[in-house]
Amino acid sequence: MKTKYAIVFICIVALVIIEKESNILSRVSDKLIQRQTPQQTPQTPLDYSNTTQNGSLTVLKMLLSKLTSTKGNYSNFSEEQEEDELDDVGTYSYSGGRKHILLLATTRTGSSFVGEFFNQHGENMFYLFEPLWHVERMLTMATEANNGTVLAGIYRDVLQGLFLCDFSPLEKFISPTPQEHVTPALFRRESSLSLCEEPVCTPVIKDVFERYHCKTRRCGPLNLTLASESCLSKQHHAIKTVRVRQLDTLQPLLEDPRLDVRVIQLVRDPRAILASRMVAFSAKYQTWKAWAQDGQVPEDDEEVKRLKGNCDQIRMSAEVGLSQPRWLRSRYMLVRYEDIARYPMQKADDMYKFTGIPFSPQAREWILRNTQTTQEASGIYSTQKNSSEQAEKWRFSIPFTLAQVVQRVCGPTMKLFGYRFVDDEKTLINKSISLLEERLFH
Repeated sequence: MKTKYAIVFICIVALVIIEKESNILSRVSDKLIQRQTPQQTPQTPLDYSNTTQNGSLTVLKMLLSKLTSTKGNYSNFSEEQEEDELDDVGTYSYSGGRKHILLLATTRTGSSFVGEFFNQHGENMFYLFEPLWHVERMLTMATEANNGTVLAGIYRDVLQGLFLCDFSPLEKFISPTPQEHVTPALFRRESSLSLCEEPVCTPVIKDVFERYHCKTRRCGPLNLTLASESCLSKQHHAIKTVRVRQLDTLQPLLEDPRLDVRVIQLVRDPRAILASRMVAFSAKYQTWKAWAQDGQVPEDDEEVKRLKGNCDQIRMSAEVGLSQPRWLRSRYMLVRYEDIARYPMQKADDMYKFTGIPFSPQAREWILRNTQTTQEASGIYSTQKNSSEQAEKWRFSIPFTLAQVVQRVCGPTMKLFGYRFVDDEKTLINKSISLLEERLFH
């Protein structure tokens, strides 16, 4: 099995290197590196600097050795060292008070909305929206093989670089290749306020098309060196991603002494996720739509197996987080989308308290505007019907037949998160019956 993974991975990297050519291997400018303090200097595991095409074999061996491992050692410290050298969660930390927030989710769980809680924090926050999109896209284009272990290692190392304000690991996966660290192709740049403000917002360049251009102001192509400098100037960093499948693959990231990572896992009722995906990703869910029409669902079908696999991955990650292993102690929080929809201000406040970052007035104001909560009803436990109604809409769009399938294959996941089962269509569409158990996750 290991030999199989090695062959697949070598093919992936070889294709990427050929496609991207040697200029893909450049790092963020020497000037930027020189400006960073020793504990801020990016030292990501993937360092391709000074590599030429003739040295590709060496690169492949180094990458294979590093990325096929889900564990790593980011420090020279040993477990035998004195406990009083450790912080309150049992790991060494030299982040200087800087917090690194990782919002983990899957598609159609409200993660874009929740990510805005941090994006809107203000001038002390550097927020990135789905940077791993580029990694997934390039590796999918390079080969049809999908080695989860290899992908997890690459995702982890790219995230580590970004938390350290080093864009060079990500830069290798941006297509077309950035020229002198400048790109018009960063996915959803407009979803990061930090990438659309001065000094990162540079003058517009005529005839350069940027698909994901800033909406609040006109900017030129993204200069990743300026983005790195902006990142270094911010007190806190946050990243949203729907591409990390297993929480335990991030253990080396959580153990990096240069970082103070806090993981927020956002979950949602699997029945609601399926209903939402059938609308948002209509072309990919034609099979489910056909089943909804004829009322027959073959449970040995690959689509059903994929649904079960997704539910199992979410549940297993949550089980790891809730078990609070030493490397995650006080660093993991589970939040249900439905609770945020009911109590947006309270849950935002809970998340900020968990991260140790002040809940800024700017973030509060954004939540007030976007949940339509009135100023008179803006107490910490307040909510508006609009938010809850949005979270419940799926109950009227998913056929009961499909809801039953989800309940069968995702039952353990639903039980863990406190989602109630329904036995008939009448119960499914009865809004007076809550499908949410009151739960406190620790």
